[in-house]
Amino acid sequence: MTTSPASSAGTRRADPRPTTADRVRQVVVTVSEILGLAGPLIGAGIIGTQVEESSGGSLSADSTLLAPAGTAFSIWSVIYLGLLAYTVWQWLPSRTTDRRARATGWLAAASMLLNAGWLLVTQQGWIWTSVGVIVALVLILGLLVDRLTRVPGRRGLLDLVLVDGTFGLYLGWVSVATAANVAAALVASGVSQEGRGAEWIGVVVVLVLAVVVAAIQRRVGGRWAVAAAAAWGLSWIAIGRATDEPRSMIVAWGAAAAAILVVLATAYFRRRAAGPGAAGQPRSRRSARTAASP
Repeated sequence: MTTSPASSAGTRRADPRPTTADRVRQVVVTVSEILGLAGPLIGAGIIGTQVEESSGGSLSADSTLLAPAGTAFSIWSVIYLGLLAYTVWQWLPSRTTDRRARATGWLAAASMLLNAGWLLVTQQGWIWTSVGVIVALVLILGLLVDRLTRVPGRRGLLDLVLVDGTFGLYLGWVSVATAANVAAALVASGVSQEGRGAEWIGVVVVLVLAVVVAAIQRRVGGRWAVAAAAAWGLSWIAIGRATDEPRSMIVAWGAAAAAILVVLATAYFRRRAAGPGAAGQPRSRRSARTAASP
């Protein structure tokens, strides 16, 4: 028995019927998004205390050498909007059984709940607990973006912006926020940030952060969304230390250098992923995958 090209192509285009697991995943993502909407409400002080005023002010823009200036946190508006759009996207009939929706849905829900959990524990002043939560969040996001790289799916503009773009920004920003959170917990616990020694430790931390982000980029082929958010956060650390207390031009220059390193590493890994001979893939396939990853 033979199959005509037309019928074969039609079979490839047809999506399987949604399963019960698909529907449960969609509902869990939606409920997690609704719970996660508390984030912008808490951040704005509509519910509870504003983030910068919680935990005794340990998370404010002038609390530590690694605290980004206040404007940096406006990136959350873009991330929250992207998460809302992703929630709607995964309900589209054409995306219900999409391989990438299936691969990322549960991780996306976990990230929303962890973000909401982080806000709740900071409201209680549990600064070290917040460190544990944000570390778990960055690990979940790293796994999610890695799956986006390895699981094929539709490569239209909608998917690139709503899925790759949203979670790339989310991962890049939370990577920087994790370092700032750890610094806040240390200072809140009595660790001094006075003197040149503390400043140079701050420089080492931002440079190590740049190396960690570069390692992530090596794994996921270099994503501009990750680089943009990480460089954004590092740049605002630099601005904060140059213009606000605790003032430190040493840390400011170190953070600026780290932001540049992130961008350069991303460009390098994108170029390497698209170059001949990488991972034993034909150039055309590698180039398409890299170009489709924002």
